Amino acid sequence: MEPNFYPTTTDKIARYEQFLKEFALFIERETEEISILANTTAALREAFDWFWIGFYIVHGEELILGPFQGNTACFRIRKGRGVCGTAWAKACTQIVPDVEQFPGHIACNSLSRSEIVVPVWQDNKICAVLDVDSDQLNTFDEIDRLYLEQLCQLISQTLYRNKTKCKEIL
Repeated sequence: MEPNFYPTTTDKIARYEQFLKEFALFIERETEEISILANTTAALREAFDWFWIGFYIVHGEELILGPFQGNTACFRIRKGRGVCGTAWAKACTQIVPDVEQFPGHIACNSLSRSEIVVPVWQDNKICAVLDVDSDQLNTFDEIDRLYLEQLCQLISQTLYRNKTKCKEIL
């Protein structure tokens, strides 16, 4: 059965709960990291229609662009730079209501107005970050943080359970 990630409600919490339930079933038998990350971005796009959704994968001291949905993006981000590099360096989710107010924001696309970046953990270290941008101010809040962190945990558990470790891409 093909999954359906299109929302059936406007209630944010109910949408996330529906999404996570459907997505867990969707990826439970998959073992390929790139496949899971690619379908995660596509599913999030269907469910929430955000401006840009993608993963940056840790490779040495840089984040390298991974699977994404949206306009072209920055290829590499150094640790501690921009919202993605800051989430990696601080090892915690970053919620940015207005990217213009974030010191050192990297403007891969000038239409991005707010952002959330969530680390993906594997073996007690960050192996990637999920980056979600909106073309509206103040899009993301603690509800988004809670559920996107659960999503990233689900991704990590699925890869770990299937004995796949986050690979360095290049």
